[in-house]
Amino acid sequence: MPTTILHKESLIPGRTSKLVLDAPQIAATAKPGHFVMLRVNEQGERFPLTIADTDPEKGTITIVYLVMGKSTMLLEALSEGDSILDVAGPLGKATHIVKGDSVICVGGGTGIAAMHHIAKGHHKAGNYVIAIIGARSKDLLLFENELKSFCDEVLISTDDGSYGHKGFVTDLLKDRLEKDKKVQEVVAVGPVPMMQAVAGTTLPFGVATTVSLNSLMVDGIGMCGACRVTVDGETKFTCVDGPEFDGHKVDFAELRQRLSAFRSQEKQSIEHHEHRCSCHDKH
Repeated sequence: MPTTILHKESLIPGRTSKLVLDAPQIAATAKPGHFVMLRVNEQGERFPLTIADTDPEKGTITIVYLVMGKSTMLLEALSEGDSILDVAGPLGKATHIVKGDSVICVGGGTGIAAMHHIAKGHHKAGNYVIAIIGARSKDLLLFENELKSFCDEVLISTDDGSYGHKGFVTDLLKDRLEKDKKVQEVVAVGPVPMMQAVAGTTLPFGVATTVSLNSLMVDGIGMCGACRVTVDGETKFTCVDGPEFDGHKVDFAELRQRLSAFRSQEKQSIEHHEHRCSCHDKH
């Protein structure tokens, strides 16, 4: 069933956008950590996006995406009032949230938006929430104001030092863990190298660490097996067993190899799409 785009906002012009979708059935049951599978049109492929926020009363869900492949290019071409052919969800296992002491939620890139929903879930559970977000520069940071609206603390780092701490999110994380012995869990959502670095930082402190691996998925329901990942020596399917796993048990070396396995095909798909668009424009 087609899903209408109620609002579209460019977060980073030409690179990252936010959509608010009219999806009352999904909004009514979606929890932090859940994702949706989208198909823009009849010729489009299925691809996953983690739910960044929900409003059950209005019947809306919010998604954020980085324009980097054919499918997100097709999605970016849509405007407010347009419809996405298929939006299926909520899918995956929801984030395991319990009342405790403090929780640190680390986000990088578009992962900050996905982390936002998880951080909000911990806040609603009564936990003390510390958000740590990072980007290469200030203009690439996402959801700072949204996180500041409910998080107890928001710490920021930029690679170039244009805003906040000059360095990486792991610098701020390590500093906090050395000072704060009440942190019960660290949640990391973002690029794989960042999540691996976060897991490596928390390991010596013995703090439980959760990472989200939704970028691996293809069909989203466990049928294709494309999202296989090794966790604690066992094969798991990201879409049905996750997308969240114990960061200390994920085989990140294998994960990085899987993510790059189809890079040449992805490049060909983009080139074919751009060629078709240029030919269409000429006619």
